[in-house]
Amino acid sequence: MRLTILGGGGFRVPLVHRALLDDPAQAVSEVTLYDTDARRVAVIASVLARQAERRSGPGKPPPVRVRIADSLDDALRGTDFVFSAIRVGGTAGRIADERIPLDAGVLGQETVGAGGVLYGLRTVPVALRIAERVAALAPDAWVVNFTNPAGTVTEAMSQVLGERVIGICDSPVGLVRRAARAAGADPDRVTYDYVGLNHLGWLRSLTGEDGTDLLGGLLADPDALTSFEEGKLFGAEWLRALGSIPNEYLHYYYFRRETLSSLVNTEETRGEFLDQQQGGFFEAASGVSPGEAYALWERTRLEREETYMAHSREATGGWQRDTCDLEGGGYDRVALAVMRAIAGDRHARLILNVRNGSTVPQLAPEAVIETVCEVDARGARPLPCAPLREDQLGLMLQLKAVELATVEAAEFKDRDAALRAMALHPLVDSPAVAARILERAATTGI
Repeated sequence: MRLTILGGGGFRVPLVHRALLDDPAQAVSEVTLYDTDARRVAVIASVLARQAERRSGPGKPPPVRVRIADSLDDALRGTDFVFSAIRVGGTAGRIADERIPLDAGVLGQETVGAGGVLYGLRTVPVALRIAERVAALAPDAWVVNFTNPAGTVTEAMSQVLGERVIGICDSPVGLVRRAARAAGADPDRVTYDYVGLNHLGWLRSLTGEDGTDLLGGLLADPDALTSFEEGKLFGAEWLRALGSIPNEYLHYYYFRRETLSSLVNTEETRGEFLDQQQGGFFEAASGVSPGEAYALWERTRLEREETYMAHSREATGGWQRDTCDLEGGGYDRVALAVMRAIAGDRHARLILNVRNGSTVPQLAPEAVIETVCEVDARGARPLPCAPLREDQLGLMLQLKAVELATVEAAEFKDRDAALRAMALHPLVDSPAVAARILERAATTGI
C-alpha cells in the first residue's frame, strides 16, 4: 500500500513514520514525501533514514521505503492514502495570525479566534486544489487531513471529495485516555460520548466495560479531576458545573480574559517560539549525518511538546505537563488507526472530523463535525449521540457559521464573507476590530 504525505518536510512527519515502522501489519510499503521546501524535506528524509536504521535488524520487518516526489501530481498519482499536513505561509504566516489579532486586542492563536480565520482564509484555496488533484489522479484514495484549522479545511475538501476526506486531531483521544486513567480505568476498555467541532468539543460520558458511569465519579472527585491536564486547565469547580470535560481548546472561550491577559503583552508568541526553534533545527540539521539530524530532532521535539499551550497553563497557575499528558495518543497513531481500519476492513471506534449526517439534527447533513465514528472499509460514519445542551449547541452553531463563511470567502474571494467570518467569531468582539484585522492581514503579503 502506498501513502503520500503532503507537507513531507513538516517537523512532526517522523512521528508518522515511527508509527508505520511499529505497525505489526506493515501495511504501508512506500511513503512518498512532497513539500514545497526542498531543504526541509531533505532534512526530514535524513531523520527518517536514521529512524528506520534504529529499528532494523534480524527478525524485524524491512523498513518502509521513502521517496521524495518532485511535484504534487507525482506525489498523488496512484496513491492509496494521502496524509495532508501542510502549512500555507509557513511559520511566518503563523506569527502574523497570532500577532495581528493581539495588536487589535483580541486573542492571537493559530487555530482559534481571529488567527484561525486568517489561517483558514490562506489555506482553503490550497486545500481545494489538492482535493481536485486527488479526485483527478487518485479517485479511490482516502485523504486524512491533519492541516489546521482542521475543521474548516476538512469542510472545504469535503466539497470535492465527499466522505473520502476525514479530519483528525489528537486532542479528543488524548482527553479520553487521560480522563479514563484518572478514573482508574483502562483507556482501551471504556466507551464514551464526545461531540463538537474541531477544537470545540466535550466529553459528555465515560463508561467502564462493566457499564459503570466513570464520568460522574470523576467529576465528584476533585483530586482525581485535577490530576490531569484538562482538570488543571479548567478547575474542578467549573467542570462540575459544566457536567462534562471540554476539549483543552475551550479554555480560550471559557477563560478568555485570563488567557488574553497572559498573551497580550507576551514577548514571544507560540509561533515566534516555533519559528526560532524549528528554524534553528533545520539550519543545524542541514548537511549533517542522519544520526546527528535524528538526535537534534528528538531534542527539539521534546521541548516542543513540553511547551505546548504554555500560555493557558500560565493563566491557570503555571503548572508543568506530566508524562501522561505528553502520551495522550498522538495524531500519528490516530491517522494510522484510520488507515488500518479502512485498508484492512477492521472495525475501529475513533473520534474524527466527518460529515454530520443526522448526528446533530440542527446542522446540515454535509456539515463537518468532530464526534465518535465507526470506521471500516466503507470509511468513517458518525454514531448517534445524546442531544446537545443549549450552551454546547449555541457555540457549535456559531462556530460552524464562521467555518462556512471562511470557506466561502476563501473560495470566492468574497470580502463580505471574510468580514462575516471574522466578526461572528465569539472571540472577536466587534465588526470594526474584525475589519482592521483583515485589512492589516492583507498587507503582509503572506
